[in-house]
Amino acid sequence: MARPAPADRHRASVPPVDPNQFTPTREHPVRAKSRKLQADTRIDPHQHPWAQVAFSMTGVIRLTAGRGSYIVPPSRAVWIPPGVEHVVSVLEDAELRTIYLFQDEHHCGPDGPAAPDSPWRECRVLEVSSLMRELVMQLTVEPGERAPTDREFHLSMLVLDELRRAQPVPLGVDLPHDKRLLALCEAVIDDPSRWSTLDEWARSIGASPRTVARLFRSELGSTFLQWRQQVLLSKALAMAARKLPMAVISAELGYASPSAFTAMVRRSVGAPPSRFFS
Repeated sequence: MARPAPADRHRASVPPVDPNQFTPTREHPVRAKSRKLQADTRIDPHQHPWAQVAFSMTGVIRLTAGRGSYIVPPSRAVWIPPGVEHVVSVLEDAELRTIYLFQDEHHCGPDGPAAPDSPWRECRVLEVSSLMRELVMQLTVEPGERAPTDREFHLSMLVLDELRRAQPVPLGVDLPHDKRLLALCEAVIDDPSRWSTLDEWARSIGASPRTVARLFRSELGSTFLQWRQQVLLSKALAMAARKLPMAVISAELGYASPSAFTAMVRRSVGAPPSRFFS
């Protein structure tokens, strides 16, 4: 039996902070800003001519950028290349810390060449080390132009070095162009355990299971099951950040037992939940 749809919640929409107040320059290559946001807040779509890394220092956010959606707990960050439009949705009260990176024609990452196949040209989820977290917290978040201090310069160089070392995490879900499939995908992201089968999800958008399966293959290059597993992993990561027991996480995501959930995590990322969610 289908679970009842979650009640519609009012999502307050707010404009982004004027990014020109935090423009990175060659002399000041890393700029930081901080913003506290309440749950169910949505920052309007926007983009920057420079790269950015979005951290949730507390709470959990969902960041939609390009053709992907990423759930960001405090243990992870999202890299967004220059010029990529993105939207931030706050899932629970959060302190959002953002760093902007100066870019020129020779760089597309923290120190990478502007090669067409550089992984820094795409959005990606990164691990956040304890050192990275502390460095970001120490960066000045005052707006406006100012002369960089020696301390700020050294902090910036360490931030860039930590970014180069940060390990990518196989998280994030691709989003399609097709409007029907996009509606289905967004519904799954909002409540992935509402239904368990493709037939039920297909009926929710008035399409046949065969049509939906074909759209997943042609638009996202995966099966519905593979795509939904990525959603479940992202949701589980956010729940683990709140220190919820694995039994609670597996039950909330619709698994019959913690062992069934553990098997899914192992198949997806090659590591047990205790390591992947640490």
